[in-house]
Amino acid sequence: MTDVHASPEASAPADDPSAGGFVRTLFHSDQGGHEQVVLSQDRTTGLKAVIALHSTALGPALGGTRFHAYADAPDPEEAALRDALALSRGMSYKNALAGLDHGGGKAVIIGDPETLKTEALLRAYGRFVASLGGRYVTACDVGTYVQDMDVVAEECRWTTGRSPGNGGAGDSSVLTAYGVFQGMRAAAQRLWGAPTLHGRTVGVSGVGKVGHHLVEHLLQDGARVLVTDVRAASVRRVLDAHPEVTAVPDTGTLIRTAGLDLYAPCALGGALNDETVPALTARAVCGAANNQLAHPGVEKDLAERGILYAPDYVVNSGGVIQVADELRGFDFARAKAKAAKIFDTALAIFERAEADGIPPAAAADRLAEQRIGR
Repeated sequence: MTDVHASPEASAPADDPSAGGFVRTLFHSDQGGHEQVVLSQDRTTGLKAVIALHSTALGPALGGTRFHAYADAPDPEEAALRDALALSRGMSYKNALAGLDHGGGKAVIIGDPETLKTEALLRAYGRFVASLGGRYVTACDVGTYVQDMDVVAEECRWTTGRSPGNGGAGDSSVLTAYGVFQGMRAAAQRLWGAPTLHGRTVGVSGVGKVGHHLVEHLLQDGARVLVTDVRAASVRRVLDAHPEVTAVPDTGTLIRTAGLDLYAPCALGGALNDETVPALTARAVCGAANNQLAHPGVEKDLAERGILYAPDYVVNSGGVIQVADELRGFDFARAKAKAAKIFDTALAIFERAEADGIPPAAAADRLAEQRIGR
């Protein structure tokens, strides 16, 4: 990793003979106000992981564990660190606007989960999370699943997103999709005067854990749905279940589709960038992916084109609402009722944006920062 330095306290990392690795606190030039950034390496299992704690002002940091190889990056470890920093900041804002008493954190395990993931590695990762003493509560994210959290929980009690058989809430993508749908309803209310996608054309890019649930909500609401995914099997699963859905070859084709009313990026981040925004035909963007804006300024480009943007960390907070509820003893009806309020939060953000003359992303940031500041 470049531009990363151990803190003075951690200049001589203490080896843990039982884990075969080390843990140290890091600083980074792009840290952006993070409280703590920690690296763990376990030589026995091959674990390399980063945990970034952005804020614990509202309570213990809560955020998922991403397991990703960053194979296309020149420096995968640097890319993982930057991802953890950006995602953990987003979690602080997400948890604040979801009304949760949690700060923001995120973990990244570096590597291909298809080849590297083992029970021993997940247990080593659990010990890493436990070493933070409850300042960070982990859950599922891209590349990790409920069964993985069950293994992590064997070593760490600050684990959520577990299976019902192990006292957890199960798959958090169910309420994530439900919350995104509520954000879509709010966008429809704002643009077309009614909280429904009935008769509208919606393009969903990424129909994996969250996207396929979102498609079902849209179809039940009477929308026409187009889908694309880099994984053919994911598209096939949707088409087998819902023959009325139309598949398109790639995201570029999807965003250029004539008559598209709403675009839903539901894969990895950076979907809204200098190439995609000018090509968008949709009137609104509302999706499940984290960090959809590739860089600062994209939100202004969307606003200048008259495209309503529902901030990602607002509308995709249904999953974190679910896993946070699990810490209290999970009640699905209670969690779903809280996720339904994403509709009201999104509408309030659209109204604040118009009143202040700023993009919705900036309005959401202001509201989140106010709660964290208080």
